[in-house]
Amino acid sequence: MSLLIGVKEAEFTFIKEKTAATAGNLSVQVQKLKEAGYIEVTKQFKDNYPQTLCKVTPAGINAFEAYVKVLQEYIKK
Repeated sequence: MSLLIGVKEAEFTFIKEKTAATAGNLSVQVQKLKEAGYIEVTKQFKDNYPQTLCKVTPAGINAFEAYVKVLQEYIKK
């Protein structure tokens, strides 16, 4: 989520490279975030190759901001 917050939209392969996650692990995480309504996933073709784009939703931004706020409160204690 923190990666997507910074770029707003990213290809699956970009996220995979930046997080050093396996394709399988990342697929599971993307699916969970999609089901929670935190990201939108668009599957399309680019130059005859499949392309998966992930984009953070307003609900995802709100949830991430709430998460950061909770972490900040925890650190203050």
